[in-house]
Amino acid sequence: MITRLPSLIFAAAALLSCAAIGFAATLGTALVWHAATGSRVYTVADPYRYGYADSPVGPQAAASPLSGVFTDEVLYWTPLIQAWAVLYQIDPNLIATLIQIESCGDPAVSSPAGAQGLFQVMPFHFDPSEDMLDVPTNARRGMNYLAGSLEIAGGHAGLALAGYNGGHGIIRSGWATWSAETRRYYYWGARIYAEAVSGMATSPTLDEWLAAGGSRLCAQARLTQSQLEQAKRAQVIVIPGN
Repeated sequence: MITRLPSLIFAAAALLSCAAIGFAATLGTALVWHAATGSRVYTVADPYRYGYADSPVGPQAAASPLSGVFTDEVLYWTPLIQAWAVLYQIDPNLIATLIQIESCGDPAVSSPAGAQGLFQVMPFHFDPSEDMLDVPTNARRGMNYLAGSLEIAGGHAGLALAGYNGGHGIIRSGWATWSAETRRYYYWGARIYAEAVSGMATSPTLDEWLAAGGSRLCAQARLTQSQLEQAKRAQVIVIPGN
């Protein structure tokens, strides 16, 4: 036993050295960025930690129940979200997450960058003759892009959402190359989705998103949806005579 002591001491020292190096590397890769609407900072030790829930793609995912953590303005579209989930074989919770942070369910919203409608799709994704704000048309273009993003991301929900925001090309380019906007988008989207599929009754990240400015988007969505409901009630059904 005495003759083995130096080798044991050497092995222990080597392990401690490796552990120290690993800790320093992890700490060194911590990423910090500012929220768009304030001075709060977010530190993410593992930027890809969120989004590794069960695959959001496939028949089982498409049949998942829609979580109640989303705002009422998003849940307003529940029947259509469930229909799109089946059509595209994508978890309805991922679709709802995207709608939540893109438009909060407002089908008439336009961004300063030109993104349009419920899925906030850029104009160059549409044919010239298409109505960009028409919900089925907007959804078709948005869902096709999301499906493509999921394919490139290998089913990782967070990376797919980042690709939806920053373009498919950024999925494989690495976190360090992403814009601050795409990093924030990943933070919101990946965490809200993870909390929705976890069975939680509420989403702390969604509450954080609302407090950071999302509530204004949802207020506009409520107004638009109220106008839609008024238009429905104002429709006169004419029954042709015999």
